[in-house]
Amino acid sequence: MAICTTTVYTIQSLNSTSSISTLTKTHLGSHNKQVVFYSHGKKNSRKGTTNITTTTTITCSADKTVVIGLAADSGCGKSTFMRRLTSVFGGAAEPPRGGNPDSNTLISDVTTVICLDDYHSLDRTGRKEKGVTALDPRANNFDLMYEQVKALKSGIAVEKPIYNHVTGLLDPPELIKPPKILVIEGLHPMYDERVRKLLDFSIYLDISNDVKFAWKIQRDMAERGHSLESIKASIEARKPDFDAYIDTQKQYADAVIEVLPTQLIPGDNEGKVLRVRLIMKEGVKYFSPVYLFDEGSTITWIPCGRKLTCSYPGIKFFYGPEAYFGHEVSVLEMDGQFDRLDELIYVESHLSNISTKFYGEVTQQMLKHTDFPGSSNGTGLFQTIVGLKIRDLFEQIVASKVAAPLEATKA
Repeated sequence: MAICTTTVYTIQSLNSTSSISTLTKTHLGSHNKQVVFYSHGKKNSRKGTTNITTTTTITCSADKTVVIGLAADSGCGKSTFMRRLTSVFGGAAEPPRGGNPDSNTLISDVTTVICLDDYHSLDRTGRKEKGVTALDPRANNFDLMYEQVKALKSGIAVEKPIYNHVTGLLDPPELIKPPKILVIEGLHPMYDERVRKLLDFSIYLDISNDVKFAWKIQRDMAERGHSLESIKASIEARKPDFDAYIDTQKQYADAVIEVLPTQLIPGDNEGKVLRVRLIMKEGVKYFSPVYLFDEGSTITWIPCGRKLTCSYPGIKFFYGPEAYFGHEVSVLEMDGQFDRLDELIYVESHLSNISTKFYGEVTQQMLKHTDFPGSSNGTGLFQTIVGLKIRDLFEQIVASKVAAPLEATKA
């Protein structure tokens, strides 16, 4: 690690209910880099702003960070996916030690997960006053998001804002040091082209409207006592912004996990049995799509029988090439759910390019987290496989950086 002495110039807007669009330019001496930070100031009673000049020390890493983007609507499984991903790398993901107890950041030995809600430019009251939702780009500070993700990718620490989901307010910032892997998860990781270009790999969790509605009914009616009418109204109110600003991002994703109603039960609308598709873009650097039996073929497989216990309605797999938003993709699909996860090894043995370190690693990971949502169906299976693929991608990127100087000396 290198140490950079930094002079920070801050101009702070104090109308917290309308904006936190604060840009603090930091000149990093001999490193000749410029980073945008966020910080709080104290109110000047006459002008309402405060100019602060401070000298601080930040950490600069010699190694560039690998950046992963995960996009999805609220309540679509981002948190579960993050827990599966960090488990692949080992070590528990926890909030920053000694920091804000309401921090959204999760840090493990290898990964740091940043919630992009922290880049809201409007707090809850501000959004209500302006009549916008958190999905609306006008309620988010994409300039700050871009500058800070760019800084972390370059190995430079940042002071990242915190959006407090409990109070709906914008809390003082927290120091984020550059990790080996940075995961930015939330509503907009692929919305801004500048941020999108910083991503080494991107994933979109695509929950169909039918499944999302079934899940919300199960949760809000059973657990929160909401009426069916109020649930429908909530979904409809959110849908225009979701369609305009969130759903469009899936066209840019390197991998999409699509969750649909089952086709094994005619007319099913309960959302308990699911058809899940892993859509993998071809030609992505350091990423080889998973395949079933024979790469490039079109295959339907019903594995139920002597080696896999299947109760009604059974399990059905599909694999084959397709087109997705004009891109060539490979699709692996699972419809149904597992009765016994220990028998998953039979399915795993027929999958290739799953980037495991040893025979049965997918099954082992699934058995470690049987209490996670989706563990009996394709959501858990494909989230686990994508986690292993990200580990492999990270290792390939690291190896390429090590090999580059050696090749230069040979030349």
